[in-house]
Amino acid sequence: MDKLFEKISIELKEKLMAAVEKHRAEGILFSGGLDSSILALLSPQASLFSVSLESYGEDLNFARLTAKYLRRKHHIAQIETREALTTIPKVIGILKTFDLALPNDLATYFALRLAKEKGISSVITGDGADELFCGYSYMFNIDLEAYLPHLAKRMHFSSPDLGKTFGIKVKQPFLDKEFIEFALRIPPNLKVMNEKTKTWGKWILRKAFAGDLPQQILWQEKRPIELGSGFNTLRKIIESRIPHEKFQKRQKKYSIKFLNREHFYYYEIYRNVVGEISRPQEGQAECPFCGAGMDKMAFHCRTCGRSKENPHLRSKK
Repeated sequence: MDKLFEKISIELKEKLMAAVEKHRAEGILFSGGLDSSILALLSPQASLFSVSLESYGEDLNFARLTAKYLRRKHHIAQIETREALTTIPKVIGILKTFDLALPNDLATYFALRLAKEKGISSVITGDGADELFCGYSYMFNIDLEAYLPHLAKRMHFSSPDLGKTFGIKVKQPFLDKEFIEFALRIPPNLKVMNEKTKTWGKWILRKAFAGDLPQQILWQEKRPIELGSGFNTLRKIIESRIPHEKFQKRQKKYSIKFLNREHFYYYEIYRNVVGEISRPQEGQAECPFCGAGMDKMAFHCRTCGRSKENPHLRSKK
């Protein structure tokens, strides 16, 4: 096990360095989490861009710590709640979705806008790291041998579409074809591992960069974008705008199966800025929740965000 770990750890570092070199960019969308911190380490010339919803969220604490450790130029934008709420229709119009993952997309949108304001034309993101290296806790108790290859073929991220809005090229080193092939060859038991009475995802990724980053950065908990950036705070505000009784009455107008009032709120905006839901084209399946056309092999519908396999969960981005 020790020899296998050492071999894979060294190769992982080399492969990721090669992927980053191939996908160089002027900036990094930087949360201060494990993935973006590793990318910052491997991209010494790139500027770092972080956002938060006002003073909510934990990301800025970690982002500042890592930026200081790496001695990097670090740009921060703290977005007012009112502006975040008024930007929701714009993001829905760009992505053509009413997915409950929209608070994640808002954080990405504002980070890209900040990069644009600073004259940046290309950025790197950590898209794909959590999927390939099992950063999500739901992955800890499933058959990863079967799941990961299927997931790798179906991964989709909103950052490139949002980047186009600002004329920014979004680069994704973890999604480099050669790197994906290598990552899928790593045994799952090196991705999810127990250490000090705790189960860790991305274990091999953390170990591979031991000594290169502070321990508190390497071994921090996984924070979803919306939580770390504080944009999850919008959820309660949105829910409060639609009383339960009003939601019960108004949702009956539609055949769509909404998860909650927030989902319904996004849909009504979607109707105003996008229009009717696009129905399945030839070769597509029909989403059982909203009727939109979707890839037959997709895990979730890109229009409503509902998952066929876990209908009570929203998509993960």
